[in-house]
Amino acid sequence: MNTVNKDSEMKTAILSLTEGAGALAADLAARLPEATVIGGGGSVAQVLAENWQEGYDAFICIMAAGIVVRSIAPLLKDKASDPCVVVVDEKGGFAVSLLSGHLGGGNDLARQVADITDGQAVITTASDALGLTALDLWARANGLIVEDKAALTRVTAKLVNQGMVTIYFDVQTERLPSHFVRVERPDQADIIVSARQMVVGEGAVVMRPAQLVFGIGCNRNTPVEEISQAVTDLCRDHDLSPLAIRNLASIDLKNDEVGLLEYGRQNKLTIEFFGKDELNTVPGVSSSAAVMAATGAVGVAEPAALLSASTNKLLIRKQKWKNVTLAVAEIPYMLSAPAPVISNI
Repeated sequence: MNTVNKDSEMKTAILSLTEGAGALAADLAARLPEATVIGGGGSVAQVLAENWQEGYDAFICIMAAGIVVRSIAPLLKDKASDPCVVVVDEKGGFAVSLLSGHLGGGNDLARQVADITDGQAVITTASDALGLTALDLWARANGLIVEDKAALTRVTAKLVNQGMVTIYFDVQTERLPSHFVRVERPDQADIIVSARQMVVGEGAVVMRPAQLVFGIGCNRNTPVEEISQAVTDLCRDHDLSPLAIRNLASIDLKNDEVGLLEYGRQNKLTIEFFGKDELNTVPGVSSSAAVMAATGAVGVAEPAALLSASTNKLLIRKQKWKNVTLAVAEIPYMLSAPAPVISNI
C-alpha cells in the first residue's frame, strides 16, 4: 500500500456489525467515491486481515473503537504504508480518525463522513488540533522528499511545543507558513530544503527537492553497479543528494540498455530518451567524435540533461568514467504549495 495520491479518489472499504450500522454503511458507500461495503462473514479481525493488502486506501469501521484497535494491531507496519482507518458510531455522531490521519488521508475522510452524517469529526493529531502546519503534508504538497522520518517527528514535536520552527532553503519561494522563520545558515535551521549536502544542526530534518536531471551516456552492456557507482561518485564530489534526482535522460538508442533501465527501476527514477536529431539541436555542449561515430549525436549526457530539464545551463558539465558519462542540469524549484493548516475542531 502506497501513500494516498490526493489527486485521485481513495478506494474505501466500509465494515459494519449491526443492522443499524449496515444502513449507515450503505448510505456512506452510495455517497463516497470509490467506496464499497465489505464483510458478510467472519469476524472483524478476519475481514480486515483478508482485505488489508487488497488495494484499499481507507477503512471505515462502524462499530466500537476497541474492536477496531484489537483487530488492526497485528496488521500495522508504518504510517507511510498503512491505509487510514476511520471509526464511526452507529448513529454517525462521531467520525474518529484512528490511523494514518495525515499521509493516509484519515483526517480528511473523517471530515467527509461527518459532513454526510451531520456528525463531528474527531481529529487528534496535534498539528491539526492546534491549527499548525502538518509538516509531512507540507513536504508532500511541495514535492519534497523527507530524508529522515525520525527527524521529521522531532521537528513536528518542536512545532507543536513552541508554535514555530526555523527553516533554511536555497530554492525559490512564493509563500511560507506563518510559523516558519527563515534563517540564513543551515546549521541554524530545524528544516533544510536543498538538493545539496551541507552541515545541518542536530535534530534538523532535511527535505530534498527533486530538481536535478542526470544526463547519462554509457557503453553497451555497462552493468548497473558501474552506473550506480558513477552517480554516487558524482554526488559525493559535488555535494549533491541522490534523493534530489528528478529523472535520468539519455539517447533513444539506450532505451533497451539493461543496466541503465535497472538503475532507474532500483531508484524509482524515470528515464527520458531523445533522438539524435533532438540532441544535435542543443547549442554549447561538449562534442565527441567517438560519440558522433557511435550514435550520430554530438553528445549525449549534456544535451539530454538540458532538454529534459528545459534549461540552457548545466549545473555540472560532463564527467567521464570508464563506461559512463554523466552531466547534471538543475530545474528551478519553487516552494509554492500553501500550508495545509487545519482550524481547531
